Amino acid sequence: MATSVLIGCLTAQRPANPRPPQAAATAPAPTAGVRGQGVPEFWVRPGYRVDLVAENLGNARFMEFDNRGTLYLSRPQRGDILALRLRGNRYEVVNTFVEGYPTVHGMHFADGWLWFAQTGAIHKARDTNGDGKADEVQTVIPDGKLPKGGGHWWRPILVTDRYIYTAIGDSGNINDETDTERQKIWRFNKDGTGKTLFASGVRNTEKLRLRPGTNEIWGVDHGSDWFGRTLGERPLQFQPITDYNPPDELNHYQQGKFYGHPFITGNKLPRIEYQNRKDIVELADKTVPPAWSFGAHWAANSFTFLTKDHFPGHKGDMFVACRGSWNRVVPDGYRVERVLFDPVTGRPYGSLTIVKTLTANNRVLARPVDCAEAPDGSVLFSCDTTNRIYRISWVGGQHAKGN
Repeated sequence: MATSVLIGCLTAQRPANPRPPQAAATAPAPTAGVRGQGVPEFWVRPGYRVDLVAENLGNARFMEFDNRGTLYLSRPQRGDILALRLRGNRYEVVNTFVEGYPTVHGMHFADGWLWFAQTGAIHKARDTNGDGKADEVQTVIPDGKLPKGGGHWWRPILVTDRYIYTAIGDSGNINDETDTERQKIWRFNKDGTGKTLFASGVRNTEKLRLRPGTNEIWGVDHGSDWFGRTLGERPLQFQPITDYNPPDELNHYQQGKFYGHPFITGNKLPRIEYQNRKDIVELADKTVPPAWSFGAHWAANSFTFLTKDHFPGHKGDMFVACRGSWNRVVPDGYRVERVLFDPVTGRPYGSLTIVKTLTANNRVLARPVDCAEAPDGSVLFSCDTTNRIYRISWVGGQHAKGN
């Protein structure tokens, strides 16, 4: 459930002769981190560095590392997955891993295979000779066994010891598709059999992952659009309600649970379009609210959990790629956000912007799509509009001059 903090107010007797405040003895903190060569005018949080590590990739969407350090990049418009390897400080394309799979999107490396999803099918492939090209491809769930296309055609893939999971998004914005296979997370045996409904009430969850050290399934779900349209807003001109509602959601998905869409959003708030349903209060009652909420229309798209020690004190946290708003009067989102997890409770308790890719005058410099933790613990993020990949690393107290 969403985290709330209660702050109490304490009063104390003021001393008769209070001392004047002492000036700080330390130098002022830097206002920005480091931008490497070729990196545009991103805002980078102090202590972090951003470097350009790959470019000219064409529709760079999701990323996944294998156990040998090969980076895989899905390109749904090209219908292929590229294999890249680190050469010096850059990732270079070494081969096309698979091709001929239009809408290829989500990937997960497990059991020596790269599992990947199309809009209506799931496959797995492996490279046995190390040349970056798949020598064997197997179809696990054939085309036609899952709903295809629609306004949200992207498909995640999560592979565990026993199962594979995928999600089917809304075909539009807030359609009532309760009686269809959409708006749901599905579980299968690893051979593609045993189709089981896992969770429902999702709008568009593009990545599913286990929280490290647990069997908890987590994902980021996009909030719906045009929350205030029926109240008389003028779309993209005057929308004081839509601009701030509803939030994007970070959800802990559990078997048999309902996450609200399309009827309930955010912290159990009914959508106006469905507020007159006779069962709207019952739907709110059974809705699991987000574990953490992002800004409205940030398009919080994908994420990686941090499992290594590259970023001090970050292990167990999450870096989230937010692609940014297209339907907000004043643009927002366009960032990589760190979500902080309490190591005791295992639940989110705060977030910080690490990189912002929108300038102060609202010029979009990049639209982060996915985050992936590299073998050294740094984090890569992709952009499908500039067709680049950037690396976020830790530099501590260093910061760029002139930033």
